[in-house]
Amino acid sequence: MKRFLAGLLLALPTSSLLAQGSAAEYADDAFRYNDFVQQGSARFRGVGGNQVALGGDASNIAGNPAGLGFYNRSEITFSPSINLTSARSGFLGSTVDASKTNFNIGQLSLVFAGEPSRNSRWRRSSFGISYSQSLNFSSTSDAQGRNNNTNSTFLNEYIPGLNSGAPGSVKERALSDDFTVNTARTPEAALYGLFLVNPTVYGATSTNPNGTIDTNGSPFYRLDPTLPLNQRATSNQSGANSQWTFAYGSNFDDKLYLGISANISRIRYDSENTIREAPVNGQFDNYGRTNNLAVTGTGFGLTVGAIYRPVQSFQIGASASSPTFFSMKETFQQTFFAFGRSSQLVRDLTVNSVAVDPNDFNYSMTTPFRASGGFTYFLGGGKLGFLTATADYVGYGGMRIGTDAFNSTQSNTDFKNDVTSEVKNTYQNVVNVRAGAEIRANMFRIRGGVAYLPSAYRIDLDRVSADSRSRVLFSGGVGVRTDRFSFDLSGSYYNQKTGLSPYILSDSDTPTVSTTTQRVNAMASVGFFF
Repeated sequence: MKRFLAGLLLALPTSSLLAQGSAAEYADDAFRYNDFVQQGSARFRGVGGNQVALGGDASNIAGNPAGLGFYNRSEITFSPSINLTSARSGFLGSTVDASKTNFNIGQLSLVFAGEPSRNSRWRRSSFGISYSQSLNFSSTSDAQGRNNNTNSTFLNEYIPGLNSGAPGSVKERALSDDFTVNTARTPEAALYGLFLVNPTVYGATSTNPNGTIDTNGSPFYRLDPTLPLNQRATSNQSGANSQWTFAYGSNFDDKLYLGISANISRIRYDSENTIREAPVNGQFDNYGRTNNLAVTGTGFGLTVGAIYRPVQSFQIGASASSPTFFSMKETFQQTFFAFGRSSQLVRDLTVNSVAVDPNDFNYSMTTPFRASGGFTYFLGGGKLGFLTATADYVGYGGMRIGTDAFNSTQSNTDFKNDVTSEVKNTYQNVVNVRAGAEIRANMFRIRGGVAYLPSAYRIDLDRVSADSRSRVLFSGGVGVRTDRFSFDLSGSYYNQKTGLSPYILSDSDTPTVSTTTQRVNAMASVGFFF
């Protein structure tokens, strides 16, 4: 039924169900899809992602919709973006670098400014529509090293389950029936077809030294179990959490600005993780496993906001975003591969790659509640620039995942409760703090900003401490603004530490890839007034 069902041997009295984390995996998914770092146009990114107490920018559509009340002219904007990632991964005492580049449309928006009112204190209203990326998943890592722990192999995720019953309780016939030329119903059957797990021979005779498929069976074993392994773990992700937003903002007496927006969000996430092992001077040249995960989701959410300007040079803002309620679908598939070194194994291997039947899983996801508050102080009445700061509350502890995919109501309830428990035990609510400034000289702008994003983790995970997962984002930018158009450039940088366990065994036998990733984003925003 999904990733956490690593293998289910059907039609056997001692069927083995090998768990790979289930609830913990889905708790991790909920965080991954909602770990927003920065959003908006180049203008707002240049000042550290601050936007709650600033108005008159297309970013207000997806940020604080109250800012649309500042518009007195309609505008169309386009913001192409580039993400550069550079990852350094430590694994088994070795270090490897990897990099990736991703081009995307960070934002595309249209604002229609209404006509000014002559007889009302409600001065003007504006409507906006935008496409924007809240989060880009582009990332990569590469790690390799020599593992001298002979118990540490991804094959040991499967062999103990095969051997959990009495000798001969799992028959070779069961695996053979689940294996065809290059496909298999279960991971265990794929490993059997590639000679990565081998049965014990029972009832061997001089005329039939290999026994029979109906008598051979557990305990299963792997070839060259005492040899160290050269291991390589690679990971590659792509996709984005993006949204179409429809927003309305209004201006009351040039002091109070109110707004509301609705978003239709879309998640597309693709992940490929490969673990490859090469026994030192063994019968296999190398073998391994590739896990492919493809996820899509559609959700709906609301945001309300307000900006108040008590005096000309100072304004405060606040916004609150409801959780987005997603309907998610994922497809998970494993492919196993093996290449022989010994002449006998090369002859025996009729195929080198076996794909396990893919599994689909549908579920619902509730994202964190978010709220922001901040202020902006204008220098020289706004002619010289401004200073701005924001505090963003993110309720990661409120993330939820549920499903009706299981056969019983109780199973669905247990799944939801298990994921909820994992979320509460692993993640905590945070307050992100941002500060930025813009200096103006006629039509020219210079910007700078910084943001501190504390760790959302309660616990150390994959041998990466919770505290070390906090991030500091630095940003800067320049811009030009005239009566007809605006042009802005921004650049931002931060690094983050993550961990990846390419397979899960006991703590002492599970190796961990520790990765420090440097992320650079550059964006250009072009706007035309009409």
